Amino acid sequence: MASPLTHMSGDALHTYEPTDLDEMSPRQAVDAVTADIRDHHITVDGTGLLNATRHIDLLCHLAARMAADVEYQLAPNTAGLPPAEPLGESAGHVGRAIAHYTQALAPLITLTTTAQDTLQQKLDSLDHHSRLRIHLDDARRALAAARTALEVPRTPAAASAPTPAPLPAPAIRRRA
Repeated sequence: MASPLTHMSGDALHTYEPTDLDEMSPRQAVDAVTADIRDHHITVDGTGLLNATRHIDLLCHLAARMAADVEYQLAPNTAGLPPAEPLGESAGHVGRAIAHYTQALAPLITLTTTAQDTLQQKLDSLDHHSRLRIHLDDARRALAAARTALEVPRTPAAASAPTPAPLPAPAIRRRA
């Protein structure tokens, strides 16, 4: 498993697999996905398509995991996770990032598979480049919002733990 925000041995890039996220806190997982996206750029070629697919895979795994954490957090007597509301809000932002990445696939595929040898072909590709950049920028902003949603002030664990029922006062026995 890759530790959050550290380099993999033999690799100068952050590279995470979906299962790596399972052992991280929600905030660490968002940071790990953000680092992976930052380090594996979307280029207009087969590598860019592979990176986009990896990013979608990581984002989908992160969204599913956050949704499961929300459900778990709503169960009685759970601790150690952020409150359900910020987790749910963060999962929604991750969902928006997924939507933007999947919308970026159409212009990315067109740019990757269409020759751009002539000036006219290059001019025609400007709209695709623009749409690709817009979707990738929107996905980055959505992921930043997911991180921000997890930064809400947390109450101490003791305050979020259920209050135990008061113990009855010991009865004083008197000898008669």
